[in-house]
Amino acid sequence: MKRQLINRGIAVWLCVLAVGVQAQDTLSVSKNYALDEVVVTGTRNETDVRHLSQTVSVVNRALIETSQQPSLLPVLTEQVPGLFTTSRGVMGFGVSNGAAGGISLRGLSGGNARLMVLIDGHPQYAGIFGHPISDAYQTLLAERVEVLRGPASVLYGSNAMGGVINIVTRKMREDGVRTDLHAGYGSYNTLETELTNRIRKGHFSSVVSGSYNRTDGHRDNMPFEQYGGYAKLGYELTNHWSTYADVNVTHFNATYPGPVSAPLLEGDQRITRGMASLAIENDYERTSGGFSFFYNWGDHWINDGYTPSAGESPQDGRFNSFDDMMGLSLYQSARFFEDNRVTFGFDWFRYGGEAWTEYVKGENAGTRQDIVDKHEDEVAGYVDFRQDIGTWLTFNAGLRVDHHSRVGTEWVPQAGLAFHLPRQAELKLSASKGFRYPILREMYMFPPQNPDLKPESMWNYEIAFSQRLLDGRFSYGVNVFYIDGKNLILTLPNPSGSGMLNQNSGKIDNTGVEVQAAWRVNRTWSVDANYSYLHMKTPVVAAPEHKLYAGANFTQGRWNVSTGLQYIAGLYTSTLPVATEDFVLWNLRASFRVARWLHLWARGENLLAQKYEINAGYPMPRATVMAGVNVHF
Repeated sequence: MKRQLINRGIAVWLCVLAVGVQAQDTLSVSKNYALDEVVVTGTRNETDVRHLSQTVSVVNRALIETSQQPSLLPVLTEQVPGLFTTSRGVMGFGVSNGAAGGISLRGLSGGNARLMVLIDGHPQYAGIFGHPISDAYQTLLAERVEVLRGPASVLYGSNAMGGVINIVTRKMREDGVRTDLHAGYGSYNTLETELTNRIRKGHFSSVVSGSYNRTDGHRDNMPFEQYGGYAKLGYELTNHWSTYADVNVTHFNATYPGPVSAPLLEGDQRITRGMASLAIENDYERTSGGFSFFYNWGDHWINDGYTPSAGESPQDGRFNSFDDMMGLSLYQSARFFEDNRVTFGFDWFRYGGEAWTEYVKGENAGTRQDIVDKHEDEVAGYVDFRQDIGTWLTFNAGLRVDHHSRVGTEWVPQAGLAFHLPRQAELKLSASKGFRYPILREMYMFPPQNPDLKPESMWNYEIAFSQRLLDGRFSYGVNVFYIDGKNLILTLPNPSGSGMLNQNSGKIDNTGVEVQAAWRVNRTWSVDANYSYLHMKTPVVAAPEHKLYAGANFTQGRWNVSTGLQYIAGLYTSTLPVATEDFVLWNLRASFRVARWLHLWARGENLLAQKYEINAGYPMPRATVMAGVNVHF
């Protein structure tokens, strides 16, 4: 109780501080919405964020680099209101039992295929299980990250039900050659490295990156090791046409240690995830668009391990799976008359894979037992319409018709208004539908499977207000939303017999408020904060009721120092039995420019040494530190 009171006292102090500096709440100065800032996630073409009726948060490269993190998810958790990511250690999220890296937005989880991660607009999720693989989203990929908070199913289809995280990959904008090395070492024998080379010469550009990260972990039997590589080649064919091809591969070895109350042995995982794409794009004064092909794959080898304290013995079998997803995406946006933009698009996806148990010992040694071998297809067409009415109003509407090879056809509408008010203020109203088809695991794998499942669906109703003051140096915004969902897939007693069965019986009834602001005080100081409140009629794991972040950045001469406090309250780590967590985390990052080509950096996390859990049974590490160098040549 005493600790909770202290935590709440700190949170109240943070709120007072935010008001005292004129509401320093938001996505940090580097994510401040400039009047001419463009995004690509809310529409397929570059669009001024003011003209969108939905809310898009932007985390740019400068902020990603300041975070000094090998993974993108920690900085997104800090900077995007309503978004939360689970973790269980110093580094690495893992998969299967006890895995972390669960991403939720407004109470909707990517682990349940209700939130989609994109790379340059292409879906990224395991073809069998339907969820993102968080260890694949490294900072070496990203020029910036755009997070659309709310349904994005009109543009991106199934799994974009609760929103999307779009990783926009890096590029070289000016002629020249640049190579950057990031290396660091710290607590629990943790090592992180990244090497990136970027080239631009005339019409040709390239980005090649590689990384190696490892840690012993803060618990026994919890090592993690990761290799990553990314390459992108681009060529401007003419003034209006360009093409690019890229490939990204991540491999990691993780060990699942089990909860502290029942330690696990031999919970080993070897996972490889990859993606490749080829695109050709056009950009004219009145029209722009593109055509792309992408292919994602994953190879999983998992030993579920055993718990000696429960009298268990080593497993005879190893879980194996290979999943893939390929797709074609075609869109063209055109301005048919003044202040108008219409986008037409077509998508085709094929996803699935096979899973099996390979027996390495016991009476079945040398044999294989198949679990699933399935692929499904989706084909869709959509139209997105935007019309400016004078200088004070933008009308948005969209419709998608999406057909699943087994489940059927889904109609997905959305509409919204963006009012451009005096004194650089914006008022936005929107209503949008999100949906997801049942995933292969739910239909075909393990005893609760049900091939007759129907799609989940929801409506999101939202009102948002934002404003820029002090010549654009200060900005703030408030969002209020209501989510009404039905046909959620739950595992319940089989109504026609014994056992359990996946059924469309669940509902979503979520309401919330999100607040954000940023203030560039002067050339040296900037402050920012964000807060989100989420009320769920039916609580779920990893979706905190209160989430507050307040940060400050100092830049002077050779020094750059940033710090932030994050307060989490009402975080369910378990709903049966009910278990919640409240905690405050203080992080500090600093860099010093020794020479033009050399920077020294340091990062401290959980410097208050809080004792807390995000995954039930997995205590997080106390204070940790990392330090290293950034070399530019």
